[in-house]
Amino acid sequence: MPEATLKGLGVSRGRAAGPVVRMAAPPVLPAPRRVTDPGAETAAAAEALDALAADLGRRAAHATAEGAEILEALAMMAADPVLREQAEAHVRDDGLDAAHALDAAFTAHREALAALGGYLAERAADLDDLRSRAVAAALGVPMPGVPDPGHPFVLVAEDLSPADTAGLGPRVLALVTERGGPTSHTAILARGRGLPAVVACAGVLDVPDGTVIGVDGFTGEVTVGLTGEESDRVQESDRRERARLAASTGPGRTADGHPVRLLHNIGSAADLRPGAEGVGLFRTEFLFLDRRQPPSHEEQVAAYAEVFAGAGPVTVRTLDAGTDKPLPFLGLPPEPNPALGVRGLRVDRVLPGVLDAQLDAIAEAARATGADVRVMAPMVTTVREAADFARRVRERGLARAGVMVEVPAAALQADELLAEVDFLSVGTNDLAQYTFAADRQHPGLSDLLDPAQPALLRLVGMCAEAGLRAGKPVGVCGEAAGDPAVAPLLVGLGVSSLSMAPVCVPVVREALAALTLEECRERARVLSRPAPGCGP
Repeated sequence: MPEATLKGLGVSRGRAAGPVVRMAAPPVLPAPRRVTDPGAETAAAAEALDALAADLGRRAAHATAEGAEILEALAMMAADPVLREQAEAHVRDDGLDAAHALDAAFTAHREALAALGGYLAERAADLDDLRSRAVAAALGVPMPGVPDPGHPFVLVAEDLSPADTAGLGPRVLALVTERGGPTSHTAILARGRGLPAVVACAGVLDVPDGTVIGVDGFTGEVTVGLTGEESDRVQESDRRERARLAASTGPGRTADGHPVRLLHNIGSAADLRPGAEGVGLFRTEFLFLDRRQPPSHEEQVAAYAEVFAGAGPVTVRTLDAGTDKPLPFLGLPPEPNPALGVRGLRVDRVLPGVLDAQLDAIAEAARATGADVRVMAPMVTTVREAADFARRVRERGLARAGVMVEVPAAALQADELLAEVDFLSVGTNDLAQYTFAADRQHPGLSDLLDPAQPALLRLVGMCAEAGLRAGKPVGVCGEAAGDPAVAPLLVGLGVSSLSMAPVCVPVVREALAALTLEECRERARVLSRPAPGCGP
């Protein structure tokens, strides 16, 4: 019988069982060496950073589009010339050897980012992983990363860096971390791969390597000490469930036939999968992330056309730069609070040519393929922004323009926005963060980021009701859309489409098919009106 059950937060659905393998500890810095040749130490530090950037680049080349985005962003951080200059200064001015100079340079960068808070504080955690990898390269020891014991296993860690999560091999059965939150890189990438995952699981690091555990990504439970027979039952149950869901096909419908379009979120043509009614969110950042110069018009046209030719109706989100997606070619200055600064459509305030060039390329790719293309802008806050964006889209012959609803101000003006644009798409991740003033990466605030929070549901409902009045579609493309417990609530509020990671479509299709539209509406009415005196 199992010895114990640990409780965490289930962030990627599915069940798995297998032996625990814990992440290796980062390299330990030896005592500083006396430096007799500063030039050699400077060269060694530079070579370590080059090796780190090259390793991340190789990982990106073999990752999915979403994983590649993250890895390429990390590679750019490793290649930051300021970081290199600081390491050289520590050798030259402080007499440090290469490993200690790199450690000092990364520490200074980390402290600077952590002090800024919000998204950039999350990037500070990424620097811990980069620091370990760079120091390992300087010491001539293997870079830390996901172990490969030669057999299937459950990976257990304090937390997983984006580089680790994006490059997971096929032997990893499930992920369990002691830290993390519902919208962390670990959670998002695990969902995209259909890998069961539990985060914020206290005590999991005390489980010895080799112990067989069961991971339930639905409930967040981790069962410690399974027998071989119990492990086999968990695995067989999961295989049957996945086979059953794989057979699920057809358009989204409630039990009484109310249509709900089920769409995919993608980052490039490599992410296209069958089984949906189109693409509800085509993130275009992937093409821009590793650039010191913007991609050419021809490069953009080719990348967009590849997606348009391989999908049904496609909704393209224009460049969502800023905060956790800094793009070097933009040359934007540092900001004291980037999450509240120049991000998304706001880049157009200082660099309007970027959006114009992107719209030109999208329009040409749409003409060349004859695809049904809609275009939406991220981080729209005012009606004036929406109207200007829609004008520029239509001037290029693109028939349908929309905007993302990611801040409460947009939700509160949904009627006015729909007088200017053809559709709304609600991004529940950012809308929750800005509504509750809660960092979406903070594991201790996961209850505030729950998409079933009444205040968030009311904002989504306001947008959906405005869409019904205007006779225009309102969709959801945040993580909430792929949650089978939340999707019926969104439909009950009046949302007309749900866009999600491809792996989530079958389970959402089944959740909707089990309920009538009126049952969805009743659930939404109950949960969007909390009982008096209730807590969060």
